[in-house]
Amino acid sequence: MNTILGLIIIAVGSMGQSSSYVPINKIKEWSWENFWLTQGVFAWLVFPILGAFLAISPSGLIGIYTANAAASWQAIGYGVLWGIGGLTFGLSMRFLGIALGQSVALGTCAAFGTLIPAMLAGTDLFSPKGIVLLVAVAVTLVGIALVGYAGSLRSKNMSEEERKKAIKDFALKKGLLIALFAGVMSACFSLGLSAGIPVKEAAIAAGAKELFAQNPVTLLVTIGGFMTNLVYCLYMNRKNKTGGEIKRSSRPVLVNNLLFCALAGLLWYSQFFGLGMGQSFFEPGSVMMAFSWSILMSLNVVFSNVWGIILKEWKGAGKKAVVFLVFGMAVLIISLVIPNLF
Repeated sequence: MNTILGLIIIAVGSMGQSSSYVPINKIKEWSWENFWLTQGVFAWLVFPILGAFLAISPSGLIGIYTANAAASWQAIGYGVLWGIGGLTFGLSMRFLGIALGQSVALGTCAAFGTLIPAMLAGTDLFSPKGIVLLVAVAVTLVGIALVGYAGSLRSKNMSEEERKKAIKDFALKKGLLIALFAGVMSACFSLGLSAGIPVKEAAIAAGAKELFAQNPVTLLVTIGGFMTNLVYCLYMNRKNKTGGEIKRSSRPVLVNNLLFCALAGLLWYSQFFGLGMGQSFFEPGSVMMAFSWSILMSLNVVFSNVWGIILKEWKGAGKKAVVFLVFGMAVLIISLVIPNLF
């Protein structure tokens, strides 16, 4: 029962993340670098800080960070690397659309983000536990590959006009390369969470509820990611001469954009808020705990493709493409329960 509750909580967070790119479509007049950084302020700073305060007081938060400085800096460092993935992740949505872009990037992220932390934690991948983990990850990758194949079929069946209508800047080869790179770098978020385990343990020792104990670690990783995105967006501001764009916005546009950026940031952050809460219901050291990162990525793929259907990205894709899409999503859902079958 606890495992099911944990899965439900992670699924709710995943649904939020997969919806986070929808509000961006409501943003008016701002260039990409300005709305990306603005939603990032909410996603990577404001809401993670509030989440961390749910676990421990501001003074207590500083205390556990300074007492575990090495782990804290490691988590931030991985966050900087993840920030590169997050930055290119946004670009993959731009060139491939929500459905295919998230599928490719999250599939790569699922494998690296699950297996590398498990190996660093000393898990023998050829032990019974390790084999179950490998099987679960393999099934996840099969599901994501099927979804990706459905995306390639969609590309072949759609006319150039239909592609541009569904995804304004559609570019398959360019988008796939960016999505793969984004997936590898995005896996660093999982490595950051693993590196920050001493911080999480210190938070629990200081009185934090286990339900929220991972939030202080999440904040460290997102701070690192924010730094990367800040540098890039400021560079783009200078290159495109868009630095004063926000200040020049009319009041209605400014209010509209801030509200939708805040909503996008809240929805994005909900995935890691939900992951931390969901993991608290899993047995420590279990396959389910080790597989939780892939669970989040699998659900992100499922829900992102649901949004892809709603936003008509699959219109005109053809029956075969839709069949592979549905089959791939079903395989991903099956992958969630594999750790509990052994």
